[in-house]
Amino acid sequence: MPPYHHGDLRRALLSSAVDMITEHGPAGVSLRELARRAGVSNAGPMHHFKDKAGLLTALAAEGFELLAETLTATRERTDSFVELGVAYVRFAVEKRAHFEVMFRPDLHHPDDPALTEARERAGAALAGGVEDVGGRRTGPDRRIAGVAAWSLVHGFATLWNTRNLDPELGDDPEELARRVAAMLFEPRG
Repeated sequence: MPPYHHGDLRRALLSSAVDMITEHGPAGVSLRELARRAGVSNAGPMHHFKDKAGLLTALAAEGFELLAETLTATRERTDSFVELGVAYVRFAVEKRAHFEVMFRPDLHHPDDPALTEARERAGAALAGGVEDVGGRRTGPDRRIAGVAAWSLVHGFATLWNTRNLDPELGDDPEELARRVAAMLFEPRG
């Protein structure tokens, strides 16, 4: 094995972890295989992550940061809770490897400060969308409304990603998510 001379090993390891999760799921991630793919010694990943859970913690934190950016940009662009929900589903489909570890505290260190901060930022971005729905739909308890909204889009994304929806519903997750969310969150004419 050549000596450690890698431009951005941390980034390379995270990218390889995404590939491995895409290929084999989170259980298929191996620090030894990540080192091999990056062309470094088996100890190379340990310079950035103490263990597999540390690697998955960094991946989950990155996922929450990306989700927060996606939701914030969507809210600023559309000011629509339905479109916020569609953006959540799009993220889950396009960033599936991140999505698969973000909500699995059994795989990462859930109390990691960077992860906690990123998770709170994403949660605030989604909760901000609930504010857009307004009191007429959320009633006095916006926290419960937030849980309902998150359950809807997270559940839909999970069902889509695990191929548990009837194929006759179509092959466009965004359009189907838009229709589902609109049933509950758009005013009736």
